[in-house]
Amino acid sequence: QVQLVESGGGLVQAGGSLRLSCAAFGSTSNINVVGWYRQAPGKQRELIAAINRSGSTNYADSVKGRFTISRDNAKNTVYLQMNSLKPEDTAVYYCAAGRVWFDYWGQGTQVTVAS
Repeated sequence: QVQLVESGGGLVQAGGSLRLSCAAFGSTSNINVVGWYRQAPGKQRELIAAINRSGSTNYADSVKGRFTISRDNAKNTVYLQMNSLKPEDTAVYYCAAGRVWFDYWGQGTQVTVAS
């Protein structure tokens, strides 16, 4: 089993930055891919960034150029650096991880961007 714990959410002004962290505990050797999803009120959950064990990354068009996903394998932690935040980035952000796809989920952290 794997437990994921997110941190780093909060309230920020538009144009500001936040860094989210996702720490993994347990059978972390099972993890090959880690992703960040977000879900805004009334909207579907959206995959916005993913990184695999070799460090290859993918981003949704909505965050490309503003968000950066990275991982520290020694700390079993994945980060999401979010710059140039917009009010439409307001959502609950979830970390997810798995061997091939996303089998494990964190509890989510709220990000609110004020205009």
